[in-house]
Amino acid sequence: MANEIENKLDKIELNLLKQISAIEKTPMGAYNIRQNGKGIARNTTANVDIIPKEDKPGIDIIVNPNTQNESIHIPVILTEAGFNDTVYNDFYIGENANVVIVAGCGIHNSSCETSEHDGIHTFHLEKNAKVKYIEKHYGEGSGTGDKILNPQTIVYLEDGSTLEMETVQIKGVTSTVRKTEAQLEDNTNLVITERIMTHENQSAKTIFNVNLNGSNSSVHVASRSIAKDHSTQEFISNVNGNNKCFGHVECDAIIMDTAKVISTPQIVANHIDASLVHEAAIGKIAGEQLIKLMSLGLTEKEAEEQIINGFLK
Repeated sequence: MANEIENKLDKIELNLLKQISAIEKTPMGAYNIRQNGKGIARNTTANVDIIPKEDKPGIDIIVNPNTQNESIHIPVILTEAGFNDTVYNDFYIGENANVVIVAGCGIHNSSCETSEHDGIHTFHLEKNAKVKYIEKHYGEGSGTGDKILNPQTIVYLEDGSTLEMETVQIKGVTSTVRKTEAQLEDNTNLVITERIMTHENQSAKTIFNVNLNGSNSSVHVASRSIAKDHSTQEFISNVNGNNKCFGHVECDAIIMDTAKVISTPQIVANHIDASLVHEAAIGKIAGEQLIKLMSLGLTEKEAEEQIINGFLK
């Protein structure tokens, strides 16, 4: 089992896995590796079961109650020219469980055809469950064909549960529409950190719809993005406070060259004790930042890269 993944994948495929999930060899714990629409490697543990769906593409990931400190890897890679992949993954996280889930998709496309992956992930967290979810997207290849990634995340948080999401678009994705829908019950907490970079003629659209239904529910969304060249980005957030709750959404973007960035916030308080805040800032790299770094010996381009890297961390 130790060399299962290395024996099945070539250098390009292994590099995709490394980029999106830091996998360089067969991971410990539970995992499901998907390549060009098919599962090529799977492992379960005493506390985590992975069951292929029978009615549509995808898997059910079932985590037993009280499971602690286990990791689950479910990356997807596409290397076949013109391949269009849709997958439905459902996560059932038992009461008091605490796990880390690493997902993401990498596309290598050296053709003139379009390659696309649409991943629909639904999370069901039972009472007091805690999940850290990491999802990275990456595209590469010398072809002119588009590399499209459309992730959709649906979240149901029961009493006392917490979901921390870290979503990153590294580079190379021609277009993406990223949707998150969440329903929060009593004493729940949703934390989302999004980092996106677009360049050339790429486009990225992010949509967050969060309903704070429970007493003392809370959400914190932080989006950081860089828009370069002729790329476009759009950020849309809708947070509904339907009970005593707290919501904080912040969108910070650096715009460069002839790029375009749109931020559309909406916060709706349907309860007298709903406390909701939205912050948005769009601007270019400050001149004094460049001057300070250049005074330390960096070129203007090197200083610019340092600022961008720091902003996206």
